[in-house]
Amino acid sequence: MRPSVPVLLSFNGGYVDTAGFLAIQGLFTAHVTGNFVTIGAALVNGTSGVLTKLLALPVFCIVVLLTRLASFHRSRRSWTSLEMLLALKVSLLIAAAVMTILWGPFTDGDSGLAMITGMTLVSAMAIQNAVHRIHLAASPPSTLMTGTTTQAMMDLADLLRGLDPQARAATVARIRSLSKAIASFALGAASCALLYHWVTTWNFALPPLVALMALFAGGSPKRARADEYGPTRAAAPYGLSSIDPFDGTSYRLLY
Repeated sequence: MRPSVPVLLSFNGGYVDTAGFLAIQGLFTAHVTGNFVTIGAALVNGTSGVLTKLLALPVFCIVVLLTRLASFHRSRRSWTSLEMLLALKVSLLIAAAVMTILWGPFTDGDSGLAMITGMTLVSAMAIQNAVHRIHLAASPPSTLMTGTTTQAMMDLADLLRGLDPQARAATVARIRSLSKAIASFALGAASCALLYHWVTTWNFALPPLVALMALFAGGSPKRARADEYGPTRAAAPYGLSSIDPFDGTSYRLLY
């Protein structure tokens, strides 16, 4: 059950980012720094959505900050912090889906409804990004494929150059896990584009379902014991090796 969580998060990462881009005038909800590029394009082309894209980064930062603080809180219902945060993400995705289905797609990216819907999606994906760094820091990123692709190509180069048997086995296992993340993200993005073409904004109904699957998959089978994937005291520093709690694979964190 546990190994499916990073795959589900990666699928939703690609899906929700594509959905926001299509329905809210080019808004990136999962990879918010991409909005700097679309802001420039909007200014040059005279299209809407500049204010919403500018708002995305501070909203993202505030939600990540609050998520980190919330990760140390233990629910009175014995939920793990991972479960609480994933449940909150499900709620935000449901709210965004309802708003988009009722009022989207948004021709004016700076309208009040577009801005509220966009920031709801940004908040949901900010939680996902923070959850990944807090609870799943050793797994490949679920929203940023640049570092994951870089690592996969570096590992492939190492294999071509030649490694000792032990290092080769670890590298092959890491490439396999990295490839799953890349494929899941790409599948999410492609699925969103196809569904948007077929059913327009009704495609927003899928992310909450996928997020709910991740919530159930991430639930602790023994809640009586301490949360084995509880919040880390500090996020794993970039560039250091870490062990994936799901499959024991070592990663060199580049993202």
